[in-house]
Amino acid sequence: MRYLFFDIECSVVSKNAAKICAFGYCLTDEKFNLIEKEDLLINPQGGFHLTDRKGTQGLVLPYEYAKFKEYPTFSEYAERIYGLLQDKDTLVMGHATMNDVKYLNLESKRFRLPSFSFAFGDTQFLYMNRVGDFSRQFGLGGIAEALGVEFVAHRAVDDAYATMKIAEALCRAEGVDGITKLIEKYQITLGRIEDYEITQTTSAGLLTYRQEQERKKEEREQAKTAFYRFVDKEKRRRAKDGLLKNQSVCFSHPLEIDLPLSKKLLTAAFAQGAFFTSKAEECDLYVCFEGEGGQRVKSVQNGKGRVLTDKEFSILLGVEE
Repeated sequence: MRYLFFDIECSVVSKNAAKICAFGYCLTDEKFNLIEKEDLLINPQGGFHLTDRKGTQGLVLPYEYAKFKEYPTFSEYAERIYGLLQDKDTLVMGHATMNDVKYLNLESKRFRLPSFSFAFGDTQFLYMNRVGDFSRQFGLGGIAEALGVEFVAHRAVDDAYATMKIAEALCRAEGVDGITKLIEKYQITLGRIEDYEITQTTSAGLLTYRQEQERKKEEREQAKTAFYRFVDKEKRRRAKDGLLKNQSVCFSHPLEIDLPLSKKLLTAAFAQGAFFTSKAEECDLYVCFEGEGGQRVKSVQNGKGRVLTDKEFSILLGVEE
């Protein structure tokens, strides 16, 4: 078996279009010995409008944009690209591969070409399984730096080469002989594109993570329900006078679901004549854990309210920790 590591750069990306301008690849044997390495530069048939993931800051590709109109189009390169990706004896790998497969899918539709048909792996996903962290994305640069791999960002062939070196380093770190062994170790199911439909990679570790996240979400919902039942019950005992007379108090969501603490603080607040509101923008006092941020905190700071930590609120009401 051979490995094909590939990366794609586009001149523009939107929901329904991705104009590919570079297809970089490295073809190796199972020992990561390089067989071919090339950057196929493609005429995207349009201008360059590049943004980051937030759609704001412009990205700069390490190419001369003016020369792209001299290169072959995607349809002219299609036979070669299809051949590379669909070879039966080749395992296709990328980094955040789902994105590049989506670009290929859009381009095949734009040029009215047949659907791609191949399975694919993902070095980002391999790394996530290795470190056991599925909560965030790991960029190629960050992983490369962690593993001592140097490359030029956004040059497709260099990204493909860095992807190859990352896969090699992961195999070495796990003490396995080749990517297929790594895939078996992590119980990974490869992604696939077929009939213009794309299936993402998955693994036993990811399924366990999602189950755990769902369990935590359910626990949070149950705690939130319990808290508001407590609010409805305890507000009937609100004192008419006290330190917080006619002031409204709001708790952050993380504080609300810490039931032993939130119940204690709310009881003390009601005993001092406070009202409770779930609307942060309307409260006089917003109570949260130290270090919390987010839109609710900003809405209080921009309005009439005052932000207190749970410890400061406890001191204010004379509540013991």
